[in-house]
Amino acid sequence: MNEKSTQLPTVYDPGRVEDKWYKFWLEKNYFRAEVRPGKPEYCITIPPPNVTGSLHIGHALCYTIQDVLTRWKRMQGFETLCLPGTDHAGIATQNKVEQQLAEEGLTRHDLGREEFLKRVWAWREEYGGQILHQFKKMGFSFDWSRERFTMDEGYVDAVLESFVRLFNKGLIYRGARVINWCPRCHTAISDIEVEYVEQHSHLWHLRYPLDTPTSPPLSKGGKKGCPGYVVVATTRPETMLGDTAVAVNPADPRYADLIGRNVRLPLVDRVIPIVADEFVDMDFGSGAVKVTPAHDPNDFEIGMRHALPQVVVIGPDGCMTQEAGPRYEGLDRYEAREKVVADLEAQGLIESIEDYSHSVGTCERCHTVIEPLLSEQWFCRMKELARPAIDVVKQGRIKFFPERYAAIYVDWMENVRDWCISRQLWWGHRIPVWKCDDCGQYTAAKTAIEACSKCGSPNVTQDPDVLDTWFSS
Repeated sequence: MNEKSTQLPTVYDPGRVEDKWYKFWLEKNYFRAEVRPGKPEYCITIPPPNVTGSLHIGHALCYTIQDVLTRWKRMQGFETLCLPGTDHAGIATQNKVEQQLAEEGLTRHDLGREEFLKRVWAWREEYGGQILHQFKKMGFSFDWSRERFTMDEGYVDAVLESFVRLFNKGLIYRGARVINWCPRCHTAISDIEVEYVEQHSHLWHLRYPLDTPTSPPLSKGGKKGCPGYVVVATTRPETMLGDTAVAVNPADPRYADLIGRNVRLPLVDRVIPIVADEFVDMDFGSGAVKVTPAHDPNDFEIGMRHALPQVVVIGPDGCMTQEAGPRYEGLDRYEAREKVVADLEAQGLIESIEDYSHSVGTCERCHTVIEPLLSEQWFCRMKELARPAIDVVKQGRIKFFPERYAAIYVDWMENVRDWCISRQLWWGHRIPVWKCDDCGQYTAAKTAIEACSKCGSPNVTQDPDVLDTWFSS
C-alpha cells in the first residue's frame, strides 16, 4: 500500500455505511414487487405495529425473521412482497392520548369527539413516522410504495364494505349479552384483551332460605331432613343482589326433592326458583350455585335456557345500581361486597368462609378488574365464519408448527362464541349503522344516509361506537 492510498477507518460507522446502502436499494427499487407472469410469488404482510410508541426488541426480532424469509425467497428467484404498515390500535392509542391529556388536566370529554380525534391523529403522525424511520434504520426490505395504515382511506373503505356485507347477510346483529366490561376504560373489550391474574380471596358459603321451609329438621327414621335453606358458594357476594335462580345438577341426589321449589333471596327479599341444569359442577362448593344472568357469562347461558329474568346490579362505572336496592345503590362494587357480607352475617346467613385462590380477569391496558356485564352491543355470529377456517386446517391446506397447536386451534374454533365487535371509544372505525329515531330500524351503509330504509323518516342517528381493532385485521 503506497502513501497515497486511503486508510481503512479504525471504527465502523453504521450510520454512514448503512444509510448509504439503504438509500441505494430504494433508488434501484430492489424491494418493489411487480406482477410478472410465469414468475413464482411470495408475499408477507407484516403484523402492523401499534402506533402507541417506539418499536422495541420484540418488534426487531419478529420483523427480522420475516425480512430474512423475504430476502431468501428473493434470492431464489421469487417475486417477493413484504408489505409494511402500522395499526391504529383503537383502545391502546386512545389510552395513550388520554394519559397525555390527563397531564394537562383534561379529559377527552372536555375536548369533544372532533377535537380529541385531531389530537389522536397528531399522535399518530409523530409515532407512526418514528416507527417507519426505525424500520428503515433496521434495513428491512419492505415495499414502501405499498405502505398502509389501518385508518387510511382505502383501508377504511374495505372495512366498512366488509361490515355492510356481513350485516346484510345477517352475520352482524345487535343484542344484549354478557361482555367483558372495563369500568376504568368505560368500554367493552374482547376475550383476548383480558389478562388473568391469580387472586387470593375468599369463598363465601351463603344460606338462601327456602320460601316454604320444611318444618321438622329431622324426618321419621332419624335421617336429617332439609334444614330450611340451601347453601350456595360464591367469590362475589355483592352479585347475589342480582340473583334470579339457584341451580343444581339434575343428577345430584342431594337436591332431587328441591328442584322446582323456591328460595327467598336474602337482603332483597325476592323469590327465585331452584332449577336443574347439567352445567352445574356437583363438586364445587355445596353443589348448588347462585345464578346471576346479568353478571356472569355462564349464568347468562343458564338464564337463557330457563327463561330467567336479568337484573343488572352493577353499572358501567363499577358501582351498584338502583336494582341493588337503596341500601347499596351508588356503592363501589368492593364496598358493596363488604356491606353485603356484614349484612348477611348479621342475619346469620353465612354458613362459612374459606380462603380461596382463583383467576380474575383484568384489562390488559389499565389492569382494572373486568366486570362481566349485560350490555347491548354489536356482535358477529362466529359459528358460520368459523366452519371454513376449521375445514382448511383439517384438510391440511393450512399447517401449524408445532403440529399440536392445530388441535388447540380447532377446539377454539369449534367452541367459539359470538364476537362482541363494538367498542365505546372515539378512535377507530366508526360503526356504519344508522338507527331510525322513529321506528327503531337499523340501516348499514358505507356513507351517511338521509332517511330510514323502512319508514322513510329523516330522523336517523349514526351509532357512536367504533369497531374492535381486530375487525379491521
